[in-house]
Amino acid sequence: MLDFYILYWLLGIIIVPGIILAIWAQAKVFSSYKRTKNIKPTSTDKTGDQVAREILDKNDLYEINITSIQGEMTDHYDPSKDTIALSQGVYGQNSIAALSIAAHEVGHAIQRKEGNIATKIRTFLVPVINFSDKILWPLVIIGLIINIFAGWNSLFGNIVMYAGIAFFGLAMLFSLVTLPTEIDASKRAMQQLKEGGYLTTDEEIKQAKSMLTAAALTYVASLLISILTLVRFIATILILRNND
Repeated sequence: MLDFYILYWLLGIIIVPGIILAIWAQAKVFSSYKRTKNIKPTSTDKTGDQVAREILDKNDLYEINITSIQGEMTDHYDPSKDTIALSQGVYGQNSIAALSIAAHEVGHAIQRKEGNIATKIRTFLVPVINFSDKILWPLVIIGLIINIFAGWNSLFGNIVMYAGIAFFGLAMLFSLVTLPTEIDASKRAMQQLKEGGYLTTDEEIKQAKSMLTAAALTYVASLLISILTLVRFIATILILRNND
């Protein structure tokens, strides 16, 4: 019994550094973005959307459209619509930040074209995750309530609760698959920017890498928190079950 309580509180303490890492990584992303959005590359005056178009065409991805969207750092690639959406700070802007973000999103399109396994799994999981996000916690909470009042041998309560845990596991799997996908897209972005002559100096490359690395850290933190939250929740169930 004591071991379960110790595990529970230890996991609670361990989650804190994960949350701190997430906050720090997010702050670093915005800090790097704000710094590099005012720095223009010395070798080109092309904008984020122009660079994205050139890299797409170079990789025979002529069918993919580029559009402008509202917001800051809301950039994304939508494979279902063959569209890369670039935020106002990227579309029509020729800063290092704009070029780096645009190239990163193109990196996702190249991944899909080449049949990247992690990208395929992630694309497959997107509709599942969109659904599970809506019912995950209701299932878990309802299952817990049923088990607490009806006893831990309640078949219906266990089915509902473990269904919630299963959906939570899918969310964790999504984070696990997303991390290498994002890291690979950033590597492809840097390669395209260097080979295309868009970033030429060591300082420009360093600035771009700094921002893309910080962005990857946010996914590391998200995965860490997902894993620890799941383990801590399972530990909670074990404690409640043993107290029954």
